[in-house]
This record gives sequence, structure tokens and C-alpha cells, in this order.
Amino acid sequence: MERKIEFTKMQGLGNDYIYVDVMKYPLPDPERYAVEWSRPHTGIGSDGLVLIGRSDRADFSMRIFNADGSEAKMCGNASRCIGKYLYEKGLTGKTEILLDTLSGVKVLRLFPEQGVVNRVSVDMGVPADIHPVTLGDGFPYAEGIAVSMGNPHLVIFVDDISQVALQDVGPALERHPLFPDRVNVEFAQVIGEGEIRMRVWERGSGITQACGTGACATAVAASFAGRCRNESDVVMDGGVLHIRWTGEGSHLFMTGPAVKVFDGVIEIS
Repeated sequence: MERKIEFTKMQGLGNDYIYVDVMKYPLPDPERYAVEWSRPHTGIGSDGLVLIGRSDRADFSMRIFNADGSEAKMCGNASRCIGKYLYEKGLTGKTEILLDTLSGVKVLRLFPEQGVVNRVSVDMGVPADIHPVTLGDGFPYAEGIAVSMGNPHLVIFVDDISQVALQDVGPALERHPLFPDRVNVEFAQVIGEGEIRMRVWERGSGITQACGTGACATAVAASFAGRCRNESDVVMDGGVLHIRWTGEGSHLFMTGPAVKVFDGVIEIS
């Protein structure tokens, strides 16, 4: 028996997901639909699927499934879009929302103008497990910096990011033996005071236009390595995120845009 599911496609700096309110539309087997719907030619086309639900410890919950069906713990771009979704759909009138994720409860601060939310700031919590890593033989890059933003990241600084063949090196680095659960890989180049150019290979999705947690990890790694100070603009293929982090043990704040692409209806059986 078929039934119709309403969805919204949204994007944060080109990092696009399909959003479903599972409080209204329960969705069994989300791993399957993440794969089917994310396909660009036979599906809706996206980097994955985001489910918005209830929580017993926050205002709402978020679950994220990558385009390959694997479940992610956190996504900064998706969390900003959820803030916009909740406010503009009338599910909340709050401008400060507690969002329950697999990496903990995050605080979203919305900046509405005439009922529309175009910008959201997220308290991403305290970065953890920050340390240099040696990648070893068989990899074209010798060293990187590991950072956990609730999900794992490997940040590699380069002199010229335009020379990085991300499609070639990303898959191997994602599956580096140091990261048994795979890792998000960011290549970064400091291009000015407080400005970092970054490209990302996301585990489970491949090359994406932007990654919110990746931008956060990159700013943390830059500060850790003495390459940038406490505030950074991280420039990605899809746009810019502003990151503020005052150092070890402190919370990190990410601010950037959230955009609705379109609403739609899809049938499932």
C-alpha cells in the first residue's frame, strides 16, 4: 500500500538534505530511503536524509542519514536548516531551540526577520580529541590533525588547495586505519588573517559543497596549530561559515545561512 510523504529540500552552503517531519510522517527504514531519494537522476537528489522528531530531553530531535544509508552523528549545516524549518513551519515560536542529536543536545539561535530565518548560530559544544596524526606510508600527505565535533574529522593543511585531487585521495583517507569508523577529511589552506579555504570529503557522501562540522574542525585545527586566532571565516565551495572558538575546553559557535530549496511530496510503499 502506498502513502504520500511530504518533504522539504534545504541547503546550507550547498550541503543539501531532504527533511521529513517524522512526528507527522513516520518513516520506516530511513537507511533505504536515504539511498533511494539521494540519487540525483532517479530520486530527489541530495547529500542525505534528515528526520525531525520528538525528544524527551530537548525541544526536537534530529537524525541524519548519508547518501549511502549510513547514519551520521551530527551535521552543522543540517542543524541550521532544521532551525529554519521549525520556525517557518510554525512548529515553534522560539528563537533559541534545543536540538537532540547523536552527539548531544545542541543549541540553535535563530535570527528571524519578518517571519523568515536566513541565518542561524549553533552552539556546537566542546571540540574533543584534538591531536596531530601521522598518516604513514602509502598516503600522499604525511600529517594531519584529528578533531572530534561529535563526529570524526581529519584536517590536512596544504600550501595550495587547488592542487589537491580530492576525488582521488578522499576515499583512501576516509578509510584510513587510524579511523575504524571512517572519517570526514578536510583539506585547508590559510589564505589570510582569520580566513581559511577548505574543501571536504564527507564519509558516506563523498565530495560535498560544504560541511558545517568540517568547518568547525578546520577552525579548531588551525587554532591548535597556531595558524589562526579565535575567530575564522571558513570558505568552502558552497560559501562561508563564521566560526568562533576561544580555545581548549570552550564551546564553539558556528554561524551561517540556511535556505529552503523546495517543498515536495513523494510516494512510498
